Amino acid sequence: MIQLPIYEEFAHWLDDLLENNEMPESTQAYCFNLYEESDEDHIYGVQLVAAGDFDPEDKEGEWACEEVWSSGENIFTVDTSDEEDTGWSHAQELFKEMAEEYLANGKYADVIKGAKGVAIGFVDGDLEIIAQ
Repeated sequence: MIQLPIYEEFAHWLDDLLENNEMPESTQAYCFNLYEESDEDHIYGVQLVAAGDFDPEDKEGEWACEEVWSSGENIFTVDTSDEEDTGWSHAQELFKEMAEEYLANGKYADVIKGAKGVAIGFVDGDLEIIAQ
């Protein structure tokens, strides 16, 4: 179940990115890159990347490495230390729920949904396609 206060911060972060940055015409897909910011503190981060390629069959996400735009150091973080499950898979589920909610109801969802695909995953792991 989505955590509304965290989602509202996430949506504000995405709104700001999409309102203040023009996405390149060569954008084919978007990827929510997840990071483990601090293992001991259970803090996870997400970065938005626009890719110039998209291959839904490529679960390893080589296509997502074809960056044409990135939020760079502007990373949204979540602290899961007060959650029952502080593992990376739980963090991925939290971010996935928020990304899917944004795609359904976000202010600039059409920008992201206008691409051929949207994926989410840890930078050194497999990607999960959440829209195409």
